[in-house]
Amino acid sequence: MLLHEITLENFGAYKGSNPLTLSPKPGRPIILIGGLNGCGKTTLLDAIQLALYGSRARCSGRGARSYESFLRDSVNRQADPKAASVTLHFSVMIEGTERQYEVERSWKITGKSVPETLRVFIDGKHDKAVSTNWADYIEDLLPLEVASLFFFDGEKIESLADPERAAPVIESAVQSLLGVSTVEQLRTDLLALQRRQKVTQEYKDAREEIDRIESQLVQNEVARADAYQRIASIKLGLHQERKELATIEATFAKRGGELFRRRAELESQRSLASKRLDSLNETLAGSLAAGPLPLLLLSDQLKTLQDQVTREEEASRAKRVLDALKERDDALLSLLRSDASPDQLSRIVQYLDEDREKRAASTDVVRVLNMSASGIQQLNSLKHVIEAESIRARTLLAEVEELQEELEALDRQLAGVPAEEAIADLITQQDKARQRVNNLERELAAAQDVHDAHGRENEQLIAARDRAYSKYAKGIAETEHRERVVTYSDRARNTLEKFGELLLQRHINRLEVAVLESFKRLMRKEGLVQDLRIDTEKFTLTLIGADEDEINPARLSAGERQLLAVSLLWGLARVAGNRLPSVIDTPLGRLDSRHRQNLVQRYFPYASEQVLLLSTDKEIDDQLLQELIPAIARTYTLVHDDKTFTTKVENGYGWGKTQYVA
Repeated sequence: MLLHEITLENFGAYKGSNPLTLSPKPGRPIILIGGLNGCGKTTLLDAIQLALYGSRARCSGRGARSYESFLRDSVNRQADPKAASVTLHFSVMIEGTERQYEVERSWKITGKSVPETLRVFIDGKHDKAVSTNWADYIEDLLPLEVASLFFFDGEKIESLADPERAAPVIESAVQSLLGVSTVEQLRTDLLALQRRQKVTQEYKDAREEIDRIESQLVQNEVARADAYQRIASIKLGLHQERKELATIEATFAKRGGELFRRRAELESQRSLASKRLDSLNETLAGSLAAGPLPLLLLSDQLKTLQDQVTREEEASRAKRVLDALKERDDALLSLLRSDASPDQLSRIVQYLDEDREKRAASTDVVRVLNMSASGIQQLNSLKHVIEAESIRARTLLAEVEELQEELEALDRQLAGVPAEEAIADLITQQDKARQRVNNLERELAAAQDVHDAHGRENEQLIAARDRAYSKYAKGIAETEHRERVVTYSDRARNTLEKFGELLLQRHINRLEVAVLESFKRLMRKEGLVQDLRIDTEKFTLTLIGADEDEINPARLSAGERQLLAVSLLWGLARVAGNRLPSVIDTPLGRLDSRHRQNLVQRYFPYASEQVLLLSTDKEIDDQLLQELIPAIARTYTLVHDDKTFTTKVENGYGWGKTQYVA
């Protein structure tokens, strides 16, 4: 990770917008920021942590106050409106690609509340999802516990020389920074995975469901068998009752029982037939006999009359034709006399006379009736009426004959009807037998419905059992899978435990070498400490002197304890690969000139790829500044106005003879 720029706007003593470029240069990792006490050096360190971690940031000026109170008090007193922000631009290498991040955290005082807004830009684009989940996201980039090892106050790191106080720092660094915690987290995850490998409730439910369905199937099969037995018993009884009913009905029919049952019907039929016959006879004797039908007896006379009328009519028509022909012939002969020869005319006259004579023979009829035209029309109509009445009479007579035969058959049947007292016992027996048959048929239908219902229920239970078995089989497969997971997890956890122990030991060994080497490079008393050991269980730091005896940290001077703490942090950074920037506030407090020179020459230029030094004028003076110049990339001075109580950032560093601007 590299810090590129930070902008403080109305934050603490920084009024308005105050940007600082923090990017290092090749071979020049140091960003030197100078300022007198109270000018805002620690505020700058707080701003970096606040931008990254928000309410979780370990800001020096917060104390026991709530986060909202801290934000309220961090707004510059002269700001208008009462709002502030901190913007940090940095880059991180992720899977070989450099990603650019810009974190903008702003807040505004609105009455009693101080709402905060966080916006995160990745490669220049606002990412809402990352902005919402930034607290989790930054833990993957730079965990808070790790950051505390690289953003520190030089005056407060002396406590790390105490074995008891250094142990948590060493443990946290080894676990988080060097990846040992990843192994332990894997073991924890595997243990959690093992604990989840239990028989699922669904698997248990499937087994219970199978048992329940099997029990229901047995009960249903018993009930179905009972219903089947009931059906068989009813069918046997029904067969016997039907047989007995057939015997009774045969005896009943033999004794005329059916005729007795039909007596009322037969009597009704006879009454209807008798009434119909009387009606027909009345019609035949009444309307037909009183009408033109009796003329049917004079059919021959009527035919003779009709023939005479026809002949007289034809003779009359022939006479009229002859008269017309005589007039035509006379006119024709009158026309031909002037043109035809006598011989031709004679033959024509002869032909015409013979034709008239022949026609006159048909008129030789004695005229007796001389019936008028209306009389002839009435005579022709009478013929048709008589024919229609004849057809109607024949139809009625045929129906009368059928009714007479029907009445005779009904009389014979009624004559064969037995007396009621002769068959009363058979009627009772028949009715009871039929009632028993009907009852058994209803019982048979009900028993058949019960049997069919049990059959359908059986099919449903079998289908449900098949589904339960399918779930159960799946559960068995999952159980076997879970057992394999547990077995392999045990193996993996054992392997990870051994791997974690070896990895921890390897990192501790490397850390011991790096811290010891760093301490020796920084110490003025080169033979004071010969060895350094770190316990792999308690993570306590032990110093070994030249006589192979342990050295009590209390024997070290305040400056030496501070150098030991710096060596511990430097060693951790070296083992971790110098991937993170080092931000050191008050780097040379409580150190004598020799120790300061060692830090300036041997530590600051090599502490990391990026080193931010927040120094007072008494720490890095002209002489030490000359030593640092080859490693300095940028310089700033924080200038405080005692009248307005505000701080502004100026380029360059130096209060004495040496004024250096990078």
